Amino acid sequence: MIDDTNKKILNSIQVDFPIHPRPYKIIAERLGLTEDDLIERITAMKDEYLIRRIGGNFSPDRLGYHSTLCAAQVDEEKIERFKEVVNAFPGVTHNYRRDHKFNIWFTFIAPSVEIIEKNLSTIAEKTGVTTILNLPATHVFKISANFKV
Repeated sequence: MIDDTNKKILNSIQVDFPIHPRPYKIIAERLGLTEDDLIERITAMKDEYLIRRIGGNFSPDRLGYHSTLCAAQVDEEKIERFKEVVNAFPGVTHNYRRDHKFNIWFTFIAPSVEIIEKNLSTIAEKTGVTTILNLPATHVFKISANFKV
């Protein structure tokens, strides 16, 4: 449920998440809530799929990692299985459907290009989807994507 308090929580955690042993305590104090209430609300929003993930964003290239954008051509009856297989890999940061011939797009980050290529081969083997474009990043541009609720 997105009431006014949950809107304030969503707006707060997107832009100024504290680096602190008890970040939820700090956020709760800012918003006039108890730490337990804040954690309960965030847990409920995760359960309702209003929040997918809370975590840091890192620049892969600066950490020595490689990133790529992948586009796959997936038959309708294989989409659920494809999504499950792709999302099982820890280096997948986004996975979404598009209205296009290449209807599933996802990003992959890994310590090496070889690992990405191996993982894409594994995805193809497990799903039977053989048309997966690997579009490696040549320049990384980071923008702040904050969604005011």
